Amino acid sequence: MTPLVTTITILCVLGISLGQILFKKAAMTIVDASQWQQWVFNGWLIVALALYGITTLVWIWVLRHAPLHLAYPFMALAFLIVPCLGWLFMGEPVRLATWAGGALILLGITIASRAA
Repeated sequence: MTPLVTTITILCVLGISLGQILFKKAAMTIVDASQWQQWVFNGWLIVALALYGITTLVWIWVLRHAPLHLAYPFMALAFLIVPCLGWLFMGEPVRLATWAGGALILLGITIASRAA
């Protein structure tokens, strides 16, 4: 993958990861899930959906310019980025198992990207 495609791929992963945090924020602000107004007028949810939509469109661009076997392993980074963002912005704990799993994911991405 070219440096541009790699950079945009990583930005997609960051966008998806941030979207997960926004979905969590949206979920935390819903007091009564049976009331549709709390879903439709939830600012966090609206921003999360918009970010996911934009990121999906950019991801389609990535898939047009990169082989799937190279681009897709980068999405696994979200399994490490999301807990880190949860810790940073929401004070959620990050366990040793998360770090160990993240290290294995990074190793896997490195192996997959070198195999090309």
